[in-house]
Amino acid sequence: MAHDDKIPMFDRRAREQLLARRIVVLDGALDDDNGTLLMTQILTLAAEDARAGIALWIHSPGGSVPSMLAIRDVLRLVPCEVSTLALGLACSAGQFLLSAGSPGRRYALPHARILMHQGSAGIGGSAVEVEVQAEDLRYTVETVLGLIAADTGQPYDRVYEDSLHDRWFTATQAREYGFIDHIVESFGQVVPERQRVGITS
Repeated sequence: MAHDDKIPMFDRRAREQLLARRIVVLDGALDDDNGTLLMTQILTLAAEDARAGIALWIHSPGGSVPSMLAIRDVLRLVPCEVSTLALGLACSAGQFLLSAGSPGRRYALPHARILMHQGSAGIGGSAVEVEVQAEDLRYTVETVLGLIAADTGQPYDRVYEDSLHDRWFTATQAREYGFIDHIVESFGQVVPERQRVGITS
């Protein structure tokens, strides 16, 4: 018998401990709620220190397209470098945010899996409504695929063709495709460096 009242292990205290180290985490599906939380956390960290790096750790099956686009906008807006890390699973919106990290600062653990696809949207209603929804979907798909092409360095046509069906990537394949820059080899690669305060010799 399933229990819906399971107490989450990754609770508020754990998130706050990571946030104090300038690490934000997308765990589970991306929705409007945790998407807004991630955006405000990143903006707050950037306001506190515009020079120190921020890390976005990802373990997600995907989710909201508006939220992922908004988060990418925030990543481009803040002055600090934002490194991204695929912990175990980075699918769809998770893959999009993984590849949207600062160039040279995108990582995956050795056995992480990355999934790219176009996603889907329910379209229904009158003929006019269907036409409007279809046009909006085309615009969204072209926008998302264009940004993936820009972030990976792949031609748009290749990204389009590769995204028509679910395409899984190992960490090595993700690096070859351009989703990431490095496969994690050391602890220091995934934790933002603390700013040193005081006089140095």
